[in-house]
Amino acid sequence: MKVSGFTFVKNAVKFGYPVAEAIRSILPLCDEFVVAAGNSDDSTRELIASVDPAKVHIIDTVWNEDLRIGGSVLASETNKALDAVSDSSDWAFYLQADEVVHERYLPVIQAGMEQWKNDPRVEGLLFNYLHFFGSYDYIAGSREWYTREVRVIRKQPGIRSYKDAQGFRKDGRKLNVKLIQAFIYHYGWVKPPSSQQAKQESFHKHWHDDEWVKNNVSAEKEFDYNIVSGLKQFTESHPQVMKQRIALKNWEFQPDSHKNKIPPAKIVLQLIEELSGWRIGEYKNYRII
Repeated sequence: MKVSGFTFVKNAVKFGYPVAEAIRSILPLCDEFVVAAGNSDDSTRELIASVDPAKVHIIDTVWNEDLRIGGSVLASETNKALDAVSDSSDWAFYLQADEVVHERYLPVIQAGMEQWKNDPRVEGLLFNYLHFFGSYDYIAGSREWYTREVRVIRKQPGIRSYKDAQGFRKDGRKLNVKLIQAFIYHYGWVKPPSSQQAKQESFHKHWHDDEWVKNNVSAEKEFDYNIVSGLKQFTESHPQVMKQRIALKNWEFQPDSHKNKIPPAKIVLQLIEELSGWRIGEYKNYRII
């Protein structure tokens, strides 16, 4: 079985994306790892090149600034990396630059890829998600956060990154997938407040025009993490590849429940989900078979 990893990235050093940790986290499963390295103005390319020159292959790209609306430039960059994946690969394992896999799940993922490799009905593997927010000690579990997404796909014609690169579709339809009991650790909302604010200013330019950004993105120097309610304390272990980054963290965060209260209707919906496992009205960009 041949497995290729792939991702895209730009200005990871500048905005604190753990892209090197993301790559290393699944490298034991991969025969190659393709990175679409965008036109950064920091040392991102050098960082990627230092990870594992034998396995990591860099393709240099230039982000199309005309694809600002709706985050479509992210899908475009994802597809550039996917297109560079070897056609002989059975599976293509996609991680975004702020997503990391805990080593405890590598055997589970390996087993899933082997189990479904020869079943053409299965076009991808579906993962659960943990969204860290504010610090490495808290996860966001409210209804605003997606619970699952496809991260392993077949290298087949017609499978393309969808909309803002959250998932994939084949010839415009949802992929037929199998759910595996593995988690993606999403660290996109864990940065010092000043770095997170700088990221927001850049990030929204891929979704909106300059006028929208000017009117809707705060001019504060530090990001206010108390905009999100319903955080839960995380007491388990983080991936080993994140150990050094976490040890170097230089900010503290304590959620303020008085600053952002949950509306009663959302409390009821959250309670139903916790008791039954059913998220009412959840959008699913896949079809579990």
